[in-house]
Amino acid sequence: MRRDVVRRLTEAGFVNAALEGRWLVEQVAGPSADMSVPLAPEDADRLDALLTRRLAGEPLWRVIGEREFWGLPFRLSPDTLEPRPDSETLIEAALATLGPRRGQPLTMLDLGTGTGCLLIAMLHECPAASGLGIDLSSGACEIARANALANGVGERCEIRQGQWTEGLDARFDLILSNPPYIPSRDIAGLDREVREHDPLLALDGGADGLAPYRIFARSLGGHLAPGGFVVLEIGAGQEGDVTAIMREAGWCHRATRRDLGDHPRALIFALH
Repeated sequence: MRRDVVRRLTEAGFVNAALEGRWLVEQVAGPSADMSVPLAPEDADRLDALLTRRLAGEPLWRVIGEREFWGLPFRLSPDTLEPRPDSETLIEAALATLGPRRGQPLTMLDLGTGTGCLLIAMLHECPAASGLGIDLSSGACEIARANALANGVGERCEIRQGQWTEGLDARFDLILSNPPYIPSRDIAGLDREVREHDPLLALDGGADGLAPYRIFARSLGGHLAPGGFVVLEIGAGQEGDVTAIMREAGWCHRATRRDLGDHPRALIFALH
């Protein structure tokens, strides 16, 4: 069972064939299954279907249907990005900035929420907080709502379809966003697993990749509560440009937090 899956992945050139093979088999048979026992015919068919998708180039976590973020499981759909470990840098930055405030009844806003991973992780860490996630995609909103319920924060988490802060009149103690930040011209050169399976809506940041930050610079101030702050994810080489855009609009750059590869990933801004 597992041996055949690993063999086929290895022959296809997958570097982590053994690990991926185990995950695919466990997705069907369960983590405690006896690997020496043949699968029932319907389970064998399901495993073969999953393997066929992976061999065709679909990313592993999309084949499995969920991915872990901040120790929590998140369902995926074609309308959402996969939560990635580097984005956990935003959670680290937000929690470090909050300090002892994390126990207070804070309000949080996540723009372009996708799976809801940023907002849900923060609500998980801040048990008295409540939050609103906004996404332009109705499919992403549906998945985010399901993930909020599955991770036990559904009663404190509202998900709304919309374009950034349009029509919003509330103020928040924390605003988070992992916006699309890839320049339009670079989309075609992305890795195949990203280019063909991640939603374009969540990737394309306009001509220079900075379009969302220009919107944030002029719009987020009206939605920040006194003492509040903003945490934004950025792409490679964007720290200087994003900081300049925000500063020109009156924002103070509080700090930068680096990701697992030691690249600037999370920028923290406040108005004072």
